[in-house]
Amino acid sequence: MLPSPLTIDVRRGAIASLGSVLADRRIATEGRIAVAVGPGQGAQIGADLDLPNCEVFRVEGGSIDVATELGKKLRSGAYEAVAGIGGGKTIDVTKFAASMAGIPMVAVATNLAHDGIASPTASLEHESGKGSYGVSMPIAVVIDVDYVQAAPQRLVRSGIGDVVSNLSAIADWELAGREQGEPVDGMAVTFARVAAAAVLHRTDSVESEEFLTVLAEALVLSGMAMSVAGSSRPASGACHEILHAITHLYPGVSNHGELAGVGALFAFFLRSRHQGEGEATMHDIRACLLRHELPVVPAEIGLDDEQFARAVVYAPETRPGRYTVLEHLALSEDEIRRSVGEYVKTVGR
Repeated sequence: MLPSPLTIDVRRGAIASLGSVLADRRIATEGRIAVAVGPGQGAQIGADLDLPNCEVFRVEGGSIDVATELGKKLRSGAYEAVAGIGGGKTIDVTKFAASMAGIPMVAVATNLAHDGIASPTASLEHESGKGSYGVSMPIAVVIDVDYVQAAPQRLVRSGIGDVVSNLSAIADWELAGREQGEPVDGMAVTFARVAAAAVLHRTDSVESEEFLTVLAEALVLSGMAMSVAGSSRPASGACHEILHAITHLYPGVSNHGELAGVGALFAFFLRSRHQGEGEATMHDIRACLLRHELPVVPAEIGLDDEQFARAVVYAPETRPGRYTVLEHLALSEDEIRRSVGEYVKTVGR
């Protein structure tokens, strides 16, 4: 049986129906609702909600400590459900807190920066970096295109990098199936691939309502792929190992979706150069990233070639036990440095 949110509402004005979603007796029988809002648009939405039994909590930051503290408040308040309203950090904090309190969570996204909107994982900061935690997937997902269009365009565009990186994650999963005998879930692969394909060749931009709707649906579908798989496997491979290495070694550099896009492009370069496969997909991803003004080389994410190479060397340590093209090739540090230099020459603008 496939896990799925009860409601997925992606359209203009979707926020207006949030009260009805939260009043659904399958979510809350008595209407004791908590709302967690982020520092941006989420606060305004929370202020406009017409829910008499609703209590609003402000979420500042995206750390495990913030999520744990919110979880304690939700548990002690005996709430029936919680809505997380805001960007990726707010939604991840609320997902973790809801799982900790044992109550359903409604995800209300105000931007499309990455595919965590409907995923069964929460990425949270801790003392030594960032960790990924298994949580229950949201029971409902609401994305209002009006609010998404009002978000910074860079955040919206970065979601494109995250969803097309699914193609790299799938290639890694299938590689692990061939080389390591790892089970590959065909349904999860289908969801993840369709999500990436929906965006990859579109010629319109984030200024288009139609494109934003497709991107939102693709990110939700990507999250559902992870739920089907029971892990982040269909959406996280070498691309995200590189992403997590960069955020660990160079905190504050770029953002999740931009790094995922560059990581996916570099991973396909390695497949093309060392395995003789994936060159066409590499060119498709590069064209998509450039079309949407996303970075493709280290300099465009604030790193020099040596720093990027160092991140690639460190990348396998971020996901011990996960087999990707990085583990398969097992390149030396010198070989990685040479590969990064060749990559920049090959895909640079």
